[in-house]
Parts: sequence; structure tokens; C-alpha cells
Amino acid sequence: MAKIQLNGKKITVKSNLTIYDLLKKYRLDNKKVAIEHNGIIIPKINFKKRYLKRNDKVEIVHFIGGG
Repeated sequence: MAKIQLNGKKITVKSNLTIYDLLKKYRLDNKKVAIEHNGIIIPKINFKKRYLKRNDKVEIVHFIGGG
């Protein structure tokens, strides 16, 4: 288990969790989000390759359509 910070809140996640797995856990569409991992914007192509570890900071911005 690893403690990370997600959008300013401390949470515990299982080891070897990827950003993609985190999005699935919270039922977020990976096409409608932007991810910042430890201060770096992560391209969508790397969501399955970027693993989370203890004390990481993740910010997820979810885009919502409107008019």
C-alpha cells in the first residue's frame, strides 16, 4: 500500500497502481481528463506506464461540456 495525495487529499492506494488504474477506480474517462503527476503533465499515452508510489502528488482535472 502507498499513501499519495490526490487533488489535495491524502489517500491510500495499492502498490503497483498506474494512473490508468486510478482513473478506472474513480470511473473517470481518460479522454476527458488532464493529469499532473508530481508537477508534470502526463500525456495520455503514458497513463498505463506511469506507476504511483508513496508520497506522490496527483492532480486530476475532469473536463465537462456545457454551453
